[in-house]
Amino acid sequence: MSHVTTKDGVKLYVKDWGQGRPVVMAHGWPLSADSFDDLALAIANAGMRAISYDRRGFGRSDQPWNGYDYDTLADDLAAVIEQTSAQDATLLGFSMGGGEVARYLFRHGDKRVAQAVLVSSIVPYMLKTSDNPDGVEQAVFDEMARQIKTDRAQFWPGFFKDFFGVGLVSHPVSDEVMEWSRAMSMQAGLRPTLACAKAFSSTDFRGDLSAFTMPTLIIHGTADKTVPIDTAGRKAAQGIPHATLIEYDGAPHGLFASHKDRMTADILGFLRR
Repeated sequence: MSHVTTKDGVKLYVKDWGQGRPVVMAHGWPLSADSFDDLALAIANAGMRAISYDRRGFGRSDQPWNGYDYDTLADDLAAVIEQTSAQDATLLGFSMGGGEVARYLFRHGDKRVAQAVLVSSIVPYMLKTSDNPDGVEQAVFDEMARQIKTDRAQFWPGFFKDFFGVGLVSHPVSDEVMEWSRAMSMQAGLRPTLACAKAFSSTDFRGDLSAFTMPTLIIHGTADKTVPIDTAGRKAAQGIPHATLIEYDGAPHGLFASHKDRMTADILGFLRR
């Protein structure tokens, strides 16, 4: 199966590798399911089933005008789970994808889910407000949107330097990984790119945390400039009843590339429990 169809008729591109207990993965903004390839290969080689999909508006999925709110995106994840017949699944969300996992559990329950994994996730709430003082200022997201509207091709190189922790001395990923990430980002439509940025920056998942009734692994880098650990990872660990937090000291946001081997080993260890 290379596609599933959502309840509003949107076709989502799906990769389904291996056999065994399923791991269903929701990717980060502004990427695609391809960002999970290394992890998916390791999961399949370990005797499990790796299911990843392109979010609507991204990668090879349809690019409708509407549906970039988290309720709809969570229902899209439900369509992937149901149409791939995934049972006893682990749900894994990277960055923005953590929001899909949280909202799916809140809207659809845990009957198909045995474990959850949040990697560099935006859960529980990104925006700085009076009752969320560790959040990110609205002005940061406004400026990001302005630059994307002006010239998104020019915006991505600087964005991915922070994303992967690339600096004058630090080069945790190759130039080719940076270029690959930029190419994935340009596959997405401009409307989905902007709408999803608004969704992940402003959606409050604090009320969804109680829906994590299963063992949950949280992995987050302490030097994440894209989704700061104090804003998200540490707060998620405090609010999810059965959570285990693993902090990667000095690590950036894009752990799937910058800390690929360690992240894969930690996730496989959790899956085998």
